[in-house]
Amino acid sequence: MALVPGYSSDEEEVFASGDVFGLSSLPAAKKVRVNDTAKALQLEAAPNVLSEDLLHQTSLVTRPTDTQMNVNIKYDDMMLPSQGPENPFGDRKRFLNQNALAGHVEEQSMTDHAFRAQHLTHAILGYSANPSIDPNAPAVLGSLDSAQTNGFSTIDTLRATKNQRKELKRKRKQRGDLDIVEGEGAYVGPWASWEGDEPENHFLTGVEVGEEEEEEEEEEEEVVKTKKAKPKRGAPGQETSVFHGKSMTDYQGRTYMSPPVAEAPNLLQEVGSQDCFIPKVCIHTWTGHTQGVSVIRTFPQTGHMFLSGSMDTKIKLWDIYTHGNCLRTFHGHVKAVKDVTFSNDGRQFLSCSYDRTIKLWDTETGQCLKRFGNGKIPYVVRFHPDQDKQHIFLAGMSDKKIIQYDMNTGDITQEYDQHLGPVNTITFVDDNRRFVTTSDDKTIRAWDFDIPVVIKYIAEPHMHSMPAVTLHPSNRYFAAQSLDNQILVYSTDNFRQNRKKRFAGHSVAGYACQVGFSPDGKWISSGDGEGNVVFWDWKTGRIKSRLKAHSKVVITHEWLPHDTSKVITASWDGLIKLWD
Repeated sequence: MALVPGYSSDEEEVFASGDVFGLSSLPAAKKVRVNDTAKALQLEAAPNVLSEDLLHQTSLVTRPTDTQMNVNIKYDDMMLPSQGPENPFGDRKRFLNQNALAGHVEEQSMTDHAFRAQHLTHAILGYSANPSIDPNAPAVLGSLDSAQTNGFSTIDTLRATKNQRKELKRKRKQRGDLDIVEGEGAYVGPWASWEGDEPENHFLTGVEVGEEEEEEEEEEEEVVKTKKAKPKRGAPGQETSVFHGKSMTDYQGRTYMSPPVAEAPNLLQEVGSQDCFIPKVCIHTWTGHTQGVSVIRTFPQTGHMFLSGSMDTKIKLWDIYTHGNCLRTFHGHVKAVKDVTFSNDGRQFLSCSYDRTIKLWDTETGQCLKRFGNGKIPYVVRFHPDQDKQHIFLAGMSDKKIIQYDMNTGDITQEYDQHLGPVNTITFVDDNRRFVTTSDDKTIRAWDFDIPVVIKYIAEPHMHSMPAVTLHPSNRYFAAQSLDNQILVYSTDNFRQNRKKRFAGHSVAGYACQVGFSPDGKWISSGDGEGNVVFWDWKTGRIKSRLKAHSKVVITHEWLPHDTSKVITASWDGLIKLWD
């Protein structure tokens, strides 16, 4: 009778046994009997292998992670000789006696003198002793014939024989016979001449002598002519300038000095009277310099053209508003131009260069008017801004001095000698009664004009060198580019740092990138080492814009004084760009 309804008695037995899936009917795998310890610990000589090679494999392929092989290799296969080329890097030895990676090295010890003697002998005579201790090695390296000729001697032991010296020695003629006064064999005593020193006797007539003298003079003139080298273009006295244009004057007789009011009426407006904005796009590119541009200066008051000084030794004057072309090129230096500066009216400008000269130029005619120099490299030049002192300029030199020149006389009228490093910048403040200088000695010094005594000395342990300084349009502050990647602001009346105003976030990376101000003083800008121009808000100190302008460092830039958002940038890639 079925105990579980719906199931037969056999099925009930399966339920009772608990083997529902029939696992007990499967053939059981052989298990190691644990109770028999002797059999359990016995090692199996042959591993479990495939009974036959199903894939007919002739080669054994194993993975690096495999720990056992499932194929029995025949004894004949295992005993086969190794085939194929020998591995040259098998045991890292190529020679039988190799004891180093590159070959065989023997240790030797010899004095510097012995080594030098062998080295010179090999260089001059072509052989040297073999220092090897190998008994089979040759005794001499190099030319064996030369060694045998010189008796295997080194250069320092080689001496000329007595006979050789006798042959080389100059021979004196015989003293002569006392009895003979004149002619052959006459007595000359200790005044006997040397053999081979006889003067060549030319018995020439007067005409021939005259002709020969003329020939000699001509030869001398030719020699003098060949010695004179052509002076370099731009050397002292060789200054030139090239005007790039069809005519110097327009139909009204005006030169490029007069501002183009018709093309740019905004030139008549007052500087800084309009609100300024940050430029966004490049609207013009000036090309012409073959190397990096180091300095640019806009024309005073109007700013309708600008000067650029370059490492290609040239100074160029460029037009901004009419055609945007190069107006004139000044060839006046033989090395890279470091700085240029206009006089108040812009009719003249000064340039200084690494060729250790300062030159005064006429902007309109391109003529070099005067040259100055004291043998040191000038790093910065500045005209005195007062109208009655336009004949005076200051130059910061590489010998730590600031030199004051009078252009009328060409004399040095004052020397300001306090800095401990080359002078980088000169900035006039306080109605031009004082000026501030910075130097590689990481200090800022303020001076009264014409008095060579420092009135203010700013030096802190945390200060870095400040190679670029710009005056704020209000004339109340000046901003200094510090080489620890920040711009610091100082007051012009008491020369104290304004700690609230600090502009950072750019990387000048050791370049003297010029600081710029918008004409209304609302924006402060600087180039950086990566080719960007960074703009900050003067009030808040926040970065407002970062403009990718050039492929190399933007060393200098200038805001146009009568425009709201035009900036000229110059870089070491040789390009000058106008942005708006």
